[in-house]
This record gives sequence, C-alpha cells and structure tokens, in this order.
Amino acid sequence: MIKSYWNKGPKQKKVTVFLSLLLLVLLFFFRDDYQPLLLFFRKYLFIIIVSLLVLILGLRKFRRTPGTGSRLGILGLLIVFFGLLYFLGWNQGLYDYMKTYNVFNNLNKVEINNLPLTQNERIQPLRNIHSMAKERVAETKDVSLPHLVRVDNENKWTMAIQPSEKYTMQRFSDNTEELFSVSSTSPFPRFSNENRISETFSIGESLMFSRNTYNAVVQRFNPWMLFNYEPSDTFYMKNDDDEWVQVVSLIKWKGFFFPYPTFGGVMIIDNGAHDFKDYLERILIGKGTFVSPEDIKNYKYLTKQNTLAEKVSKLQAESLKFLGGFSDPLPWNMLTAVKIPLMPKDQNQQPYVTDFDFAGSNTNAYSGLYHWFGLEPVGEDKTSLSYSVFIPADGSDKLYYYDHSRKKEGYAGVSAMPLKVKESRKEYDWNASTPVEFRPYIKEIAGRKRMFFLGTVSSISDTDSKQFDGSATPDLVLIDSEYSDVTWIDVKHPSSWDEAVYNQLNEAWRASEGIGYYFNEQPSDEDILEQALDSLKVIPKATDKSAEIEALQRKIDSLKAISN
Repeated sequence: MIKSYWNKGPKQKKVTVFLSLLLLVLLFFFRDDYQPLLLFFRKYLFIIIVSLLVLILGLRKFRRTPGTGSRLGILGLLIVFFGLLYFLGWNQGLYDYMKTYNVFNNLNKVEINNLPLTQNERIQPLRNIHSMAKERVAETKDVSLPHLVRVDNENKWTMAIQPSEKYTMQRFSDNTEELFSVSSTSPFPRFSNENRISETFSIGESLMFSRNTYNAVVQRFNPWMLFNYEPSDTFYMKNDDDEWVQVVSLIKWKGFFFPYPTFGGVMIIDNGAHDFKDYLERILIGKGTFVSPEDIKNYKYLTKQNTLAEKVSKLQAESLKFLGGFSDPLPWNMLTAVKIPLMPKDQNQQPYVTDFDFAGSNTNAYSGLYHWFGLEPVGEDKTSLSYSVFIPADGSDKLYYYDHSRKKEGYAGVSAMPLKVKESRKEYDWNASTPVEFRPYIKEIAGRKRMFFLGTVSSISDTDSKQFDGSATPDLVLIDSEYSDVTWIDVKHPSSWDEAVYNQLNEAWRASEGIGYYFNEQPSDEDILEQALDSLKVIPKATDKSAEIEALQRKIDSLKAISN
C-alpha cells in the first residue's frame, strides 16, 4: 500500500517522507510514553509467540478444512486453548508461579545459623514519618514517600518537599527546592532547621513532562535498556562529594521463558536548577548517570546503602517457598510453602528496612541496612515465624535466610503481634489506634540472643485510614517472639529497653531455661565486699594544731586584760 502511494507522484513522495520523519521524531521524543508497552512485550514475549503460533496455525487449518463440523471443532479447540491460557496463566497465577521459580533458581542463597543483632533501632514507622512531614508543608506542596538511607554515617528518613499533584501549574513551573532529612533513631523527629535542607532539583517525582523523574530516567535509556529496564523507587542521599542527589533504583528483566526482575543498578540525578542547555539535554537524551550493579562498589556512598527496589526484594523473599522443591507450593503439597504476611489497615508492608550487625555471624555479610522479611506458613490461621530473610539493601548479589521452623524454635510471626498487643492493654480504644510495623529487635539478653518485635501504637484518622498520627513520643512495645509476652517500653530511654524486658521476663526465663541473674539483680561476692567497705565508719586522720590554738588563746587573754 505504501509502495503504490509512493509511485503516484512527487507530491505523494514528499508526504511519505514527511510522515516517516514525523513518525521517527515522535518515536524518539515520546519513548518514555510507549516504553511500558515495549516492556510488556519483553515480559510476555514467550507467551505472545506461542499464542500467535497457535492462532496462525489454527486459522490456517480452519481455512483449509471444508467441513462445517470440522471448522467448528477447530474454533472450539482455539477457544479452549486461550481459555485455559487465561485461567491457568492469569487467574490461577501459573505465570507468576514460573516467574518466581526462575527467581529462586537464580538466587545466591546463603543459610545462616546465627541471627545477626539489630542496631540503631528506628523509633517511628514509615507512615508516621510521612504523616508528620505532610503536616509541615504548605497547601501547594507535598512530600514524597520516605526512605531510610544512610546520611553522614547515620540512618535517616529522607524525602522531597515537592509540588503537589493537585496543582498542575506548580508541577509544570516549580522545582523541588527542599528536602527533609530526619533521624530515624530519635524519639523526637524534627522537621525544621537543620533537618529541612534547601536543595534544588529541576527533576522530581511529581513534576511534569521531561522534568518528571520517571520520564527523565527512561529518556536516558539506550534502545536495549528500553526493552529490559524500568525505574522504580527514588531515594535522596548524599554522594561522596557531600552533595545531595536523587538515586533511582532500576529493575532489570532477565530470561526469555517467564522473565523475572532483578536489581539493575541505579540512575543518579544531580541537583541543580534547569536552564536551556539542561532542557535540551532532558528532551533529547534524558538525565542521569547510569551505574551498573558491578560498578556500585566504585561509589562508596552506594555501598551498604538502601538502593534496592522493594518490588525485587519481595519477589526474592517470596521465592523461598520453593526450598522444598518445585511442586511444594502446589495446593496438594505445601509442606514448606511460605508467604509474606500482609498487615491490615494500610500499614507499611514488609520489607522493613533494618540495620543489622553481622559481626560474629560466621558470614562475609556486611553490617548495615537490609530488607528484612518474616515469612510465615501460607494458611490464614498459621502465624508462626518460618524464615527470617535478610536481603542486602544495596543490591548485593546475596540473600541470607535463617530457618526458624527447621530449628523448631516455635517463634510467633509478625501477623500474630497486633492481637497480642491489644490483649495486653484492653483499656485502649483500639478502634482509633492500632499497633503497626513490627520490625525485628534482636539482642543479647540474659546469656543468649533473643528475638523480639518492636512495634509502635499509632492513631488512625476516622476519615482516612491512610492518615496515621505521628506522635513525637509514641507508645512502643517489645514482644518476645518465643514467649509471646508484651513489654511496654519507654520511648525516651532506649538504653533501658533490654533491662525492662529482663525485669518483666527474668523469672519466666529462669524457670524455663535455668538462667542466672543479670543487670546486678543478685550482687556478686565482689559487690558484697565493696558494699561492706563502703559502709565501714572510717575515722578521718586529724591534724594536730593544739599548740597554735593555745598560743592564740593566750593572745586573746592578754588583749582582754589590757582593755580592762
């Protein structure tokens, strides 16, 4: 058709050339708009090819078959095939099943025999931080989703103060000009002064067109990356030059048969206001510096950092359901099948980014930020803790897991925690408040490592279930995952938490485990001797000055005699 139109004359040739150039220009400049379609074909290419082959062969057979009955039979078979493809592949999740199995087969799994300790415990859950941040901004501003990152050797919640998506003009014309960087370990999060940082980004998550973070990153992709990569979470952190940057986590799709997502590195976007040169660069080749997973080790601020997309880590953790074999997660088996439990009321779901200390764990795992998952059996009424999963937050090619069920530890899982907290304080109005985000708390207490869950009690708005009350001094609880006992702790004194747990549970531990006495509850012989010495009444050595006193007394008597 195009050839016949081309041969009609010079005018038609000019129109054809013009339309072809226009199509190429549109394909070049709007690649960020159609890139999701390219990614869709990449993910389902195998299914698309099989479906097209069956359809083409079926229709060819249909056309060559003379009998009406045979033709109806062929149509029936095609309908059955595509019906089964939809029912098994999408409705029953067979495609996701195979995708997750590919993730499992390509994971670098390491089983550990000792749990790491937690450190730098964060006080506030993510939703509380987000709510408190939104309370501090103007009507036309909004706050991006907080992420826990390392800033100046301290774990902080960072987020951008950006133009609100409700106001189009601001998204088109304004920049992102401020950031929040709030300590995660402080019971009193402050959103002012030094924690409110003036920094300009001409590219932001809520901005429009080429200034949008997603669009700018996709425009930066080369043709191969357009088919294999997609932007994910956006983090704000300091680089090695002490400058604030946006770090966009990338997801790379691998494999031909049932492709699966992996960590694809990051795209780094520098700060700064935009000018005409910047504008041309954005619309032509996008913005950002690509750093592959292999090159991250060359950037100190990206190592032991939180840059891994949660979409990737969730699928990696979920793939451990295949530890019992390919068929174990099927409905008639499920001997070791596990799931990531979902928490109610729009809470922040797992993973919980946590700071772990792996020193002394007999592994080469670094100490720092990890995505932690507490996997539980697939049944809705089963809430035991089956596996603890530790995925390096910087995208390192490792997954560490601890098998609680095989060790028969009998720990309660995350989904069992809310009811235990509510049972411990029946006087609470649990319709207006709820315990949220039970992150792990692992410490050496009373002679051995003990695993607890640290939870926060948050108030929820009656009108918006996603609006959590971010109290500066929230109520905190520690739940012993082995004894299922709830200890309410003082948020203002983290150094007293371990002793508070010990004071509440020491008799139970002593009766069950035969532990000794800790926290100076029973003084040792040395303590008793020291106390005895302290209690002795020692007479201080006096200096003899009686001769001087006698001489002074004689002078006084002489003066009295003269005056008389």
